[in-house]
Amino acid sequence: MPYVTPSHPAPPPPARRPRRGGRWSRTVSTLAAAVTLATGAALVPPAAEAQAAVAPAAALERVANFGANPGALTMYVHRSAALPAGAPVVVALHGCTQSAQIYADNSGLNTFADRHGFLVVYAETTTANNANKCFNWFQPGDTRRGQGEAASIRQMVAHATTAYGTDPAKAHVTGLSAGGAMTSVMLAAYPEVFAAGAVVAGIPYGCGVDVVSAFSCMSPGADRTPAAWAQAVRDAHPGFAGPWPRVAIWHGDNDATVAPRNADELRDQWTAVHGLGQTPSRTSTLGPNNTRRSEYGPTPGQAAVEVDKVPGIGHGTPVAPGTGPEQCGATGTQHFIASICSSYWITRFFGLAGTTIPEPPVDPPTEPAACWTASNYEHVRAGRATTTGGYAYAKGSGQNLGLYNTFVTHTLKESPAGHYTIATGSCP
Repeated sequence: MPYVTPSHPAPPPPARRPRRGGRWSRTVSTLAAAVTLATGAALVPPAAEAQAAVAPAAALERVANFGANPGALTMYVHRSAALPAGAPVVVALHGCTQSAQIYADNSGLNTFADRHGFLVVYAETTTANNANKCFNWFQPGDTRRGQGEAASIRQMVAHATTAYGTDPAKAHVTGLSAGGAMTSVMLAAYPEVFAAGAVVAGIPYGCGVDVVSAFSCMSPGADRTPAAWAQAVRDAHPGFAGPWPRVAIWHGDNDATVAPRNADELRDQWTAVHGLGQTPSRTSTLGPNNTRRSEYGPTPGQAAVEVDKVPGIGHGTPVAPGTGPEQCGATGTQHFIASICSSYWITRFFGLAGTTIPEPPVDPPTEPAACWTASNYEHVRAGRATTTGGYAYAKGSGQNLGLYNTFVTHTLKESPAGHYTIATGSCP
């Protein structure tokens, strides 16, 4: 197994704060210990990869006593010298084995905080919480409103308002991998707190509930209906009627750690929460690498949900080192990948970059979608699907078609070329 990835779940060691669940927690720890034994030394990152290979632009400011902190997290902030009163705040959540400082040094968020005048709050977890320094996005005691790590992050946002004068109506959250999955948690558990969020290589809310299911969520991913995903979000804060946070989803096409199918499931979850369909209202391409953007919602440039699929990259945060207006970040540590500056586009999605920058041009109309009805066996033979572990998966979307045999039949729609999805009444 390669170097441990940012979404690799690991058990809390015995020294961690008191845990909920008693016998359940011991069972989870036993299962996770088996995983640790199976992966062996791969769980320990090489020294060169465990710390940033670039000099930090500026040390983060550690904040003590920001609240009761039931999740035992650490709060850091980056604030520009001229932070205005009523500034927006962006909460940033690192991936496994990383730290707040590594995420700040490489993601590029501080560049845009200084340029546009917002505060960045970096939440950091520890090996006392999780052996691999992952946020516990799969532990119920850390993902529910008012509990554990989720409650600690909420307290950081509240403290930013009282200590730094940030605008509570302009709070946003983003994160990578395990931090991306925790971003999903925060948007679901505290929808009234966050105006928007950006999930980078993450997982839908409500997927994993223990170590075993967490691995399944990562890959091959869970295939649920939009209504089922949306219900998981609504159940996180019963009675909340909106408005719901806007959500941007970023994912590399070649991610072998958190399957790209998770981007589609996240889209299904949040479009359904917003009462939208899963057909984009607008598509465009971004940057020199032609990242594919799909927007969902009636207002151009103010989509309720957007999906940004980055071609040719694996698991990590897309960055574009340099000093140009659309460049940011560094690639001196693992899981920060030279491609496109996701922080630039996320800042724009959050509405923090002003209103003078034009939107990318809309893609030209595409040809009518082509459709095929056949067995999973024939879809694989024709190149419209692939097979892994006895199951067939639609090419492009990665949707699970069921068992790879001649008995299971689906109608697949191709749009754009090479991207297949299960047709839902939109094919002739």
